[in-house]
Amino acid sequence: MAEAGVQFKLGLVGYGEIGSTLGAGLRKAGLDAIHCYDKYAFDGPYRDLMQRRAEEAGVTLVRSNQELADVADVIVSVTPGSVSLESAAAFAPCLTPRHTFVDFASATPKIKIGVAQRLTATGALVGDASIEGTPKNGYAMPILSSGAAGERVRDLLNPWGMRIEFVGDELGRASGIKILRSVLIKGIEALTDEMLLAARYYGIDEIVLASASKTLARPWMDTVESLIPSGIIHAKRRAEELEMSAEAVADAGIEPVMARAVAARLRWKAELGLKDDCKGIEPPDYKAAIDAIAAKMKAV
Repeated sequence: MAEAGVQFKLGLVGYGEIGSTLGAGLRKAGLDAIHCYDKYAFDGPYRDLMQRRAEEAGVTLVRSNQELADVADVIVSVTPGSVSLESAAAFAPCLTPRHTFVDFASATPKIKIGVAQRLTATGALVGDASIEGTPKNGYAMPILSSGAAGERVRDLLNPWGMRIEFVGDELGRASGIKILRSVLIKGIEALTDEMLLAARYYGIDEIVLASASKTLARPWMDTVESLIPSGIIHAKRRAEELEMSAEAVADAGIEPVMARAVAARLRWKAELGLKDDCKGIEPPDYKAAIDAIAAKMKAV
């Protein structure tokens, strides 16, 4: 058990995989009062599962936004980002200046700013957070926080064993880090799916995966510093290679969605004309390369 922090009344919005993991972990760590509102907890396809998890964890399920606001001081929303604005609007009539409200959903900075705007009139302290780990890490999954309530939620929950890192006062900063990181992380998943499905058709999936693993075994920043500056010079050749990769994927009966998208992005970079601008010499590092691309975009 973590070293005990200050007792406070926590409210969770959503009791799916994330909400139930947080609720069970924090109760086990010794936080006494945890309530949860999930609109499907009493009338939904997974109500039995939610109710059983809540009972086993010692989390009290409530039936409305208002009931949760009445019993909680700090409210953490773990609904999908697609309903963040709707959820915030539903809490607008319920919150008061005594409340702290932090949206943990994976969403854009624009959505998190919209959440805060919908709650401005309540006087509640509003923050933004994003989860970088998974429930497999338990309730101590890595989380980033930002905005006016970012430090407060960190200071209240970390003593109970959570791992929240405050990344700045600007609302939406935490979510921006997560949602843009997802371009890479979720992209890797989709690229690997496409690669392995096609490789399986050719009977070389294990060999292809082993070969890719050798390249990806080095530190990620080494890969970034290798690919991004050299891409200024070699984008056209790489685009041509990916167009052939897309053909091989298509020949395997798989729609080459990812391969074609990668080829298109590389073609776009090649057509910026940066190779000529740099006289065939690679920029010194990834920052210089990205700066060159950004500058060319403004000039075009």
